[in-house]
Amino acid sequence: MPSQTPQTPTAKSITSPMRDEIQAMPKWLRRPLGKASELSEVQKIIKQRQIHTICEEGRCPNRAECYAQKTATFLLMGPTCTRACAFCQVDKGHSPMPLDPEEPQKVATAVNLLGLRYAVLTSVARDDLPDGGAGWFAMTMAHIRLLNPQTQIEVLTPDFWGGATAPTLPEAENRTLEELQRSRIRTVLEAKPACYNHNIETVRRLQGPVRRGAKYDRSLDVLRIVKAFDPSIPTKSGLMLGHGETETEIIAAMADLRDAKCDRLTLGQYMRPSLEHLPVQKYWTPAEFDRLGEIATEMGFQQVRSGPLVRSSYHAGEND
Repeated sequence: MPSQTPQTPTAKSITSPMRDEIQAMPKWLRRPLGKASELSEVQKIIKQRQIHTICEEGRCPNRAECYAQKTATFLLMGPTCTRACAFCQVDKGHSPMPLDPEEPQKVATAVNLLGLRYAVLTSVARDDLPDGGAGWFAMTMAHIRLLNPQTQIEVLTPDFWGGATAPTLPEAENRTLEELQRSRIRTVLEAKPACYNHNIETVRRLQGPVRRGAKYDRSLDVLRIVKAFDPSIPTKSGLMLGHGETETEIIAAMADLRDAKCDRLTLGQYMRPSLEHLPVQKYWTPAEFDRLGEIATEMGFQQVRSGPLVRSSYHAGEND
């Protein structure tokens, strides 16, 4: 009998599972692309200045709508994250790129050119930096305000928990990680953001497989620390549904957020970016999102965004 040679996987065989998943995606998750001219205008401003947005790095399904409205969420400190969350599209690595000293000014200029009245600043986790990047948030906010004094600025920060191996500044010696975290959060708060956002992303039971490197209670503590320093600053958090959580677990997570005095909530559908990411366990329906949104409102959240395509900064600047 002729010998058999091992079959080498073809590009078609590798991509077919993802193709099947895309084809099985519910119709309510499919969005129009938007006008190419509107997309290219915003992309041109961003790319010319070599800055990053979570809209592109995270493959946000709403970027066409947001670009049409000339809005964007800026991703600070490069496109490489030191964490390895299993749901996130952003690149991972232990050696992120050096900070661009011109980035705060570039972002401020982009905000000006786009005419934003409400800008959102987020970042990758930079556990390699002495302050986790807290000072970079504050510096960028200062530059934005110099050019755009009327623009409100929301921040969506990491937990600023550098870990035992993170470098520290000389003045940080002999301080606990809890004390360092509080100091970093305070640095951002002193710049007076319009809203402080930190996402718990999923329910308590699923934190391990979904948010490698993060902790549920640590994230709740971020929101508590914000309120302890400045109760006047609204806090916000969000969950991506579809990892296998139950409605009971979602409601429990919302209760934990309210216990941490969280003011605003976003609930959206997780959509698998690639075969290397966690598969979707369930597509929650628009009706289910509506029901969860009603429950959240009854629980006392001041602002609730709940829907399959909702993301952390979706319609962030709108007042309910």
